[in-house]
Amino acid sequence: MKITRLRTKVVQLPIDPPIQGITRPVKSADCVLTFLDTDEGIVGEGLVLTLNNRRLGVVHQMIRDLEDLVIGLDPCLGGTLNARAWKDLNFLGYEGVTIIGLAALDGALWDLRAKAAGLNVAHLIGACRSSVPVYASGALWLGSSIDQLQRDAADLVARGFRAVKTRVGPTDPKRMFERVAAIREAIGPDIGLMVDANQQMTVKQAIHMGRMLEDLNLTWFEEPVACHDHAGEARISDALDVPIASGETVYTHRGILEMLQARSADILMPDLQRMGGPTEFLKAGHLCEAHNVPCASHLFTEMSLPLLATLPSGYYLEHMPWLEPIYRERVELDQDGHAIVPDRAGWGFSFDPEAINRYAVN
Repeated sequence: MKITRLRTKVVQLPIDPPIQGITRPVKSADCVLTFLDTDEGIVGEGLVLTLNNRRLGVVHQMIRDLEDLVIGLDPCLGGTLNARAWKDLNFLGYEGVTIIGLAALDGALWDLRAKAAGLNVAHLIGACRSSVPVYASGALWLGSSIDQLQRDAADLVARGFRAVKTRVGPTDPKRMFERVAAIREAIGPDIGLMVDANQQMTVKQAIHMGRMLEDLNLTWFEEPVACHDHAGEARISDALDVPIASGETVYTHRGILEMLQARSADILMPDLQRMGGPTEFLKAGHLCEAHNVPCASHLFTEMSLPLLATLPSGYYLEHMPWLEPIYRERVELDQDGHAIVPDRAGWGFSFDPEAINRYAVN
């Protein structure tokens, strides 16, 4: 089998109501869908995304410019892509748009290889579990009132989730504590609760906030300070009993390795597109295993699920519904609130042609 063509399609998925982000409201998840055609008719699918249509054209062009790395490639020799890419991308570097472009191709290549074998990606690699712990991440935003937070949190639990995540800001720690405490009251003591600061705090602010939150039995306190401040993260981790989670903004397995060596977080959460695709994501996961650190995921629920199922260090899957509209299938939960690894070939989640036409952007 040979790859004969790279096709791309740009779609804009509305986020309604918009989310109050750090710098501006988040109104859409804008994706470049990637298709790898073969001479045997099997098609591999992957995607990457930006928010609010920012820099999407640059990402799209980067993917198109990497086409020569995959044309003529035998999917069974998929490791060749990364071997070629590291040489090809060296001059531009291994962070930013180059790696995001690679992620789109690598994701489609893994889907293609698994489809050719008639297996889910998890089973192609060798899964160590049939379901993965998952937390609901698509609600409980900073813009919500306490009453709304409690209603939304209770609704997520009623839908079967056994863990949920909320956000806090850097000011008015008493009010932030009250918001998180209200969620804990609504969901009870047995549901996992994560808190995300989205890199908005100083080290002192984070330690102060973390100490206030410790009695609420948090699963983790996420990205309290700027993503590059690994020393600051380590200081916070040392000062608090609540686990610190971070890692979604570093690139490739080397970024995860630097964090592990700095002992900057108790839980690492590589992002599939910033890793550069599944190949690098798996390397990051195995590095976490070697350092006895849990490995969670960031966004990309449908593709991260099979990968986490193969990692002994695999921890929580982030369930973010932004990409759901583009897929035919939905992530399903078992009676324990875990995400079930599908038996379907490839990623187990396929793009819906009608949805592509509905959300397509010229």
